[in-house]
Amino acid sequence: MGPDALAQVLCHLPKFTDPNLMVGFDTSDDAAVYKINETTALIQTVDLFPPVVDEPYAYGQIAAANALSDVYAMGGLPQLALNIFCCPEDLSRDVIKDILMGGYEKVAEAGAVIAGGHTLKDKEPKYGLSVTGFAHPAEILTNCNARPGDVLLLTKALGTGILNTAVKAGLLGAKEYKGLVASMAALNKDAALVMKAFPVHACTDITGFGFLGHAFEMARGSGCSLRIDASALPILPGALEMAGDGIIPAGAYGNRDWLSCSVHVADSVPLPVSDVLFDPQTSGGLLISVPEKEGLRLLAALKDSLPVAALAGHVEEKGAYTISVE
Repeated sequence: MGPDALAQVLCHLPKFTDPNLMVGFDTSDDAAVYKINETTALIQTVDLFPPVVDEPYAYGQIAAANALSDVYAMGGLPQLALNIFCCPEDLSRDVIKDILMGGYEKVAEAGAVIAGGHTLKDKEPKYGLSVTGFAHPAEILTNCNARPGDVLLLTKALGTGILNTAVKAGLLGAKEYKGLVASMAALNKDAALVMKAFPVHACTDITGFGFLGHAFEMARGSGCSLRIDASALPILPGALEMAGDGIIPAGAYGNRDWLSCSVHVADSVPLPVSDVLFDPQTSGGLLISVPEKEGLRLLAALKDSLPVAALAGHVEEKGAYTISVE
């Protein structure tokens, strides 16, 4: 569902109250968090989607990496996963095996285990995971604690939605396609482990609401404004060219409409760049809010294993716009 429609539904639902529920759905965060005891908090999430690439194995990898990402964004490490698979009756067993194998191997790379799952018949394949992770309650990160003076760091390049649209139209070259798949299949594990050594204030992962949509949720939840440096953001090869040719997914237009009153994009920002910022992402990177002095050290540490990591902007006191893009 689009962010507007989802918000209109969720606002009518009653909120559960439990003294141990640390994070529910009222803050638009990446996962739910439940305090088990003084040293352990459980992180729970679920995610699935239809194929974004033709190769079944790569599809399984990407879907699993995307689901695992929510746990990393909350400051935890995944431990247990369950498969969720919607399967057409005519889908070959080899294709099913390859999808599941892609998921299994990503979960294993994360250091977690798959212990079962659920399947049902559907006209279109859809695959994903329900993931359980753990963290110390004091180490839980949310998307609503960014503070003025923080810097914003982004750990993966943007543009997956635009490039996936180009793939469907047969317009993307082999080299750009390989880079796209590698980015989507990459876990956010390294970024999560590195940032544990730093005083991170807030974190979220960038997925279907696009870079600006998830940045907006962070700013709104934190009661702050964000200033984004568009020229500093990492963008996947080919994404700007495709955007310039009008290869834009429908979700990007929905994200732009949703944020039209909250985001100001300077006239100096080229339209293809702004299209990338609204572009719905699949298995995107982490957006991290951290004090400036520590943030520059964190960025240097991230770049050891994630060379595309970049300083995306700054957190400011609440202003006229929730987000300003320059």
